Amino acid sequence: MSKIESRLGELGLELPPPKTPVANYLGCKRSGNLLFVSGRVSRVCGEVGSDISSAEAKLAAQGALLDILAIIKKDIGDLDQIVSIEKLQGFVRSAPTFTEQPLVIDGASDLLIELWGENGRHARTATGAAQLPFGAAIQLDLVMRLGYSNDNNEE
Repeated sequence: MSKIESRLGELGLELPPPKTPVANYLGCKRSGNLLFVSGRVSRVCGEVGSDISSAEAKLAAQGALLDILAIIKKDIGDLDQIVSIEKLQGFVRSAPTFTEQPLVIDGASDLLIELWGENGRHARTATGAAQLPFGAAIQLDLVMRLGYSNDNNEE
C-alpha cells in the first residue's frame, strides 16, 4: 500500500472504485512530468446555498477529490509517484447570492495538504457556476507533478 493510501486510512478515508469517463476523454493525461486530471463531479447534487449547505458542499468537494485520486491510481498505478500538487480548479454550483466558493473548495485543498504536506499546497481557482454536469454540486480538476521513473529524467 502506498504512503498516500496509508495516510488516507489514518484519516478514516478510503478510495472509492474508480469511475470511468462518461464521454470521449481520458481520466488523466501525462505531459513530461505533469499529470493533467480531467474534471470530475461530486456524487452530491444540488445548488449550494439553497439545496445544500456550505458544510455539506465542503464534504462533497472532499469526496470528489477521493474520486479523482481513485482514477489517478488506476491510471498511474501508485499515488506515491505524485511529488506535488500544482493546481486545483474547483467549480461550485451556487445559488445566486452564494459567495463562499473558496470555503467549499477547501474540502479538497485541505485533504491535499493533509496527504502531501507542503507539497500538497497548490495554486487554485474556486468559481461559482449556475449549473454543472448531471446537476452535481461540485466539479474539480487537477494538475500534478510526478517523479521521473529513471535517473536521466527521461520518460
